[in-house]
Amino acid sequence: MIRSMETLHEIAGLIARHASADGFHATPIERLTLVRSSTTTMPMPSVYRPQLCLVAQGRKEVKLGDWVFRYGPGRYGVVTYDLPATGHVVEARPDKPYLCLYLDFDPVMLGDMASRVSPSPTVPSPPIGKTVSDAGSDLLDAATRLLRLLDNPIAQPVLGPLAEQEILYHLLAGADGARMRHITASQGRVAQVGRAIAWIGKNFRERFSVRQLSREVGMSPSTLHEHFRAVTAMTPLQFQKQLRLQDARSLMLAQDMDVGTAALRVGYESPSQFSREYRRHFGEPPARDIARLRASQGLALIA
Repeated sequence: MIRSMETLHEIAGLIARHASADGFHATPIERLTLVRSSTTTMPMPSVYRPQLCLVAQGRKEVKLGDWVFRYGPGRYGVVTYDLPATGHVVEARPDKPYLCLYLDFDPVMLGDMASRVSPSPTVPSPPIGKTVSDAGSDLLDAATRLLRLLDNPIAQPVLGPLAEQEILYHLLAGADGARMRHITASQGRVAQVGRAIAWIGKNFRERFSVRQLSREVGMSPSTLHEHFRAVTAMTPLQFQKQLRLQDARSLMLAQDMDVGTAALRVGYESPSQFSREYRRHFGEPPARDIARLRASQGLALIA
C-alpha cells in the first residue's frame, strides 16, 4: 500500500511537470495525453474513445446514461467503444490540481497482446463499454515507466512501445480483461453492437430506424435493442440524439453557428424540437448555454 502511494506520488509529479498549465497536453509519446486542472469544472459532454484514463490526483465523475463513474487517486477507467458521456472535475485546487493521463488504445497492439494473454477467470460483469477500477501496483509501475520516458527522448522510440504493451498486458490479465477483449472481437453480439455504434457514429445526422440499423449489423431489432442498451446504457436512438446534440453544441461554440443552422446541420427538421431536447439534455436553452460556456473559466477542460 505504501509502495503504491509512493508510485502514485511519482506519477502525479511527472504529470505536473510535463503539464504545467491547465488543459490537455499531447506528448511526444504517441497516444499519451496528460491533463491538468487547477479548479473544478462544469459538466461537459464528450465522445469518449477507447482508452485508459488513470487519475493521479484530484477527483472527477463521468456519467454515461444512468451510470455514474467516480475517479479518485489511483483509480483508472477503461472505455471500449466511442461513447457519448458527460464528465467533470469535482475536486481540484491550485496547490493540488487534478492530474490524469489518457492512453488511447492501439487496436493492432491490443489485438496482438490479447492473442498472447490468457483470459483471467473473473466473475461475469455487465458488458457496458466503460468501467472504473482501482489500479494495482503492477499497472501503476508500468504507467510510471511510460511517463519517465518523457524525460528520455532517445529511449522513447524503443522503450515506449514496450511500456505501452506492459500496460495493456496488465489490463488484459486483470479484472477488465474480458471487457478489453471486446475491442478486438469480430464475432458475437458485443461485436455486432460495436458495429452498430460505429455505424451510428458515421450516420447520426441522418434519419434511421432501429429496424434499418438491425439490418446493417445482422441482428433482430429486439436483440439489438437489448444488447445495445447493455453496452451503452442507452437505446440506439438515444445514442444518436446525444451525438446530434453534442455536435450542434460544438458547431455553435467553435464556429459561432446560430441555433437554427446548427439544428438543421445535425439532422433536426424542427429548430423548436431541437431547442426543447437541447434544454432537457444540457439544462439550458442553446443560446444561454453557449453564452455560459464562453464565459466559463473551465471551458477548455473536459474531464
